[in-house]
Amino acid sequence: MAIKNIQREHSQSIELIRGISLPGAVSLNMIAMIGVGPFITIPLIVAAMGGPQAMLGWIFGALLVICDGLVWAELGAALPSSGGSYRYLKTIYDPARLGKLMAFLFIWQLTFSAPLSIASGCIGLAQYAAFLFPALTTTYWQGNLHLVGASFALTPATFVAMGTCVIAVLLLYRNVAIISRITEYLWVGVMLTIAWVIVSGVTHFNSARAFDFPEGAFALSFNFFSGLGAAMLISVYDYWGYYAVCFVGAEVRDPGRTIPRAILYSILLVAIIYLVMNVSILGVIPWQELNETADSDARRYIISVFMQRLYGDWAGNLATILIMWTAFASVFSLLLGYSRVPYAAAVDGDYFRSFSSIHPRHRFPNVSLVVLGTLAVLFCLLRLQDVIAALVVIRLMIQFLAQTVGVILFRVQRPDVPRPFKMWLYPLPAVLALIGYLYVLVMRRAFTKELQYGVVILILGGIVFFLRNWKRKDWPFSRF
Repeated sequence: MAIKNIQREHSQSIELIRGISLPGAVSLNMIAMIGVGPFITIPLIVAAMGGPQAMLGWIFGALLVICDGLVWAELGAALPSSGGSYRYLKTIYDPARLGKLMAFLFIWQLTFSAPLSIASGCIGLAQYAAFLFPALTTTYWQGNLHLVGASFALTPATFVAMGTCVIAVLLLYRNVAIISRITEYLWVGVMLTIAWVIVSGVTHFNSARAFDFPEGAFALSFNFFSGLGAAMLISVYDYWGYYAVCFVGAEVRDPGRTIPRAILYSILLVAIIYLVMNVSILGVIPWQELNETADSDARRYIISVFMQRLYGDWAGNLATILIMWTAFASVFSLLLGYSRVPYAAAVDGDYFRSFSSIHPRHRFPNVSLVVLGTLAVLFCLLRLQDVIAALVVIRLMIQFLAQTVGVILFRVQRPDVPRPFKMWLYPLPAVLALIGYLYVLVMRRAFTKELQYGVVILILGGIVFFLRNWKRKDWPFSRF
C-alpha cells in the first residue's frame, strides 16, 4: 500500500507542472489571506471586546496561526503533493485503515467548506460594490433555512457575486505557470490597496483616539475571555489562507524549501499589515462609532467610509474598487488551491473518478475546478455572516484539530520520512495551536449553535463513509 501511494504521488509530480516559485507561492498565500475579510470585520472585532483592546484578537490570532503555520510547514515540506490536508491526514492516520476515514471526512467537509470560503470572497466583493451602486442591495426574494439556522436572499448583488466566481473559473482554466504570473499581478493590486489604507491612517493618526480604552477594558472577567474568543474567531478567519500553497504542492518548485518559507513569510507580513492597518483606522474613526456599525450595513463599507472621510467621495470610490480587486484576488487564490484537493483524492481512488481528469493541454484538474466553482456560485445565495460561521467551525472541528495532533503522531510513527523542514521548538507550536483552536471553538457566547454544523457534517460523513466501504468490502469491512 505504501509503495502504491508513493507511485501515485510520483505520477502526480510527472503529470502536473512544477511552475510555482517562491514569489508566486508567497503571492498565492497572501492574496488568499487578504481577501475582503479584514475590510468588513474590523467593526465586528471591536464590538466583540467593546473597545480598542480588541487588537488583542489580532495579536493572539497571529500567534495562533504562526503555531499552526509551523504544523503546515513541516507537513507540506515532508509531503509535497497535491491535496494538502487530504494527503497529510491519510498518511498520518494509516492510509490502509483510519487514514481512509480521516481523508474521506476531510474531502466530505471540503465539499461544503471550500465553496463556502470561495463564496465568502464573492459575497464580500458584491457588498462593497453596493457602495458604488446602492441599487444592488434591492431584495427580490429571501427566506430561511430553519434546519441549519441560515438564511438566503436574492438581490442584484447576488448576481455580481456569482459572476465573480464564474470569471475566476475562466481565468484559472489555463496552464499553472501562467496562473503564477497572474497571481503576482493580483498581489501587486492587493499590496497597493493595503499600503494606501495604512499610509492614510498613519498620516492622520490620533493616538488619543486609537487608545481610548473604556473602563475595565483589561479586567480578566468572563466577558473579557468570551469577547477575546469571539475576536479570535474572526481574526483566524481573516488570517486563513497561509496554507494555500500546500494544496498545490505537486506544482511548487523545490517544495522542501519553498513551502515552509512561503507559509512563514506570508503569515508574518500579513500579521504586520493587519495590526498596523487596524490601529491606523482606530486612530481616525472612534471605536464607539465602529462598535455602532457592527450590526448595520455600514460595516460593509468601513474602509470606503474611512477614505471618504479623509479625502472625499473620489477616495471612497477608488478604495471600493481596490478592495473589490483584493476580494477577487482572494477568490482566485482559494479556487486555485482547493480545486487540487478532490483531484488528489480521486487519483488515489478515494473520490469520484471524474475528479481525476486533467486538461489534455494545460495539465490542470479541470473537472475539480468547475465543480467547486459551480457549488460556490450556489452558496452565493447565503448571507456572509452565516457563511463565515459555518466555514470556521466546520474547518476547525474536522481539519485543523486533527492535523495539529497528527503532526506529532507522524513524528513518532514515521521518523524515517525525510523532513526538509522541522517545526521549531517541537512539539510546543502544535500543542499551542491545539489549545488555541479549542479555545476559539468554545469560549464564545452561544457557541453550541455553531458547533452543530460541524457535528452534523461529521455524523453524516461517517455514515456515508461506512456505507460506501461496506458496499466496497473495504476497511473496516474487508475481513467479512
